[in-house]
Amino acid sequence: MAENILVVDQLTKKFGGFVALDSVSFELKENERLGLIGPNGSGKTTMINCVSGALFNDAGKVVFENQDITALPAFKRAKLGIARSFQIPKPFHSMSVIQNLLIPLEYAAWDRVDHHRLQEEAMEILELVGFQDRANENSASLTQVDMRKLELSRALAAKPKLLVSDEAMAGLSSSEVDEILEILFKLNDRGVAVIMIEHIMRAVTRFCERIVVLDAGKKIADDIAENVMKDPEVERAYLGE
Repeated sequence: MAENILVVDQLTKKFGGFVALDSVSFELKENERLGLIGPNGSGKTTMINCVSGALFNDAGKVVFENQDITALPAFKRAKLGIARSFQIPKPFHSMSVIQNLLIPLEYAAWDRVDHHRLQEEAMEILELVGFQDRANENSASLTQVDMRKLELSRALAAKPKLLVSDEAMAGLSSSEVDEILEILFKLNDRGVAVIMIEHIMRAVTRFCERIVVLDAGKKIADDIAENVMKDPEVERAYLGE
């Protein structure tokens, strides 16, 4: 039976008098595909910021591979194997596609790559996302969907054990959503656990083995997709009374 790769225990985060996360707990197993959903303002982004190290929580703890990482800064969490893709990609526009991958390969994945074959490692990642023929293109010229693919590629270049995919499909067409899903499935097939934050429910229910639902900073559901979609409390959170 797979062990937990991530344990979030009674996580609490406040902004002044506003409680963004209120004692939220959940676990993620090795190689698991987990959805994190909820209405706008439910605490999803705050949760992921606390997991990735962009924010420090006020109470509770975050454990990654049996190591308490609650006090570690983001760059140290990345070196341990936690990678994150952002909803709004911000590549290095002055660099080519492959150069954008060499930076995380050399720095975030320093302990997990062969430094004599960084170019080959980068090309393998580009082949995974279908970019092998575009390695030397300037990243500033990419379309929206290609920018999302590059964002995922940069996350993969950190050689993660856990990838947080933060609304990687927002604003994409149905066929483009399927392209991104295919990349995430390939990544998961390589043994990487994935947390997907997404508003496109077709993508969530197709990809995720389990779904955690937040509402107003509290966890209101944690189950397989079929059960979560029928949960009255989840329906109220999204649709109201």
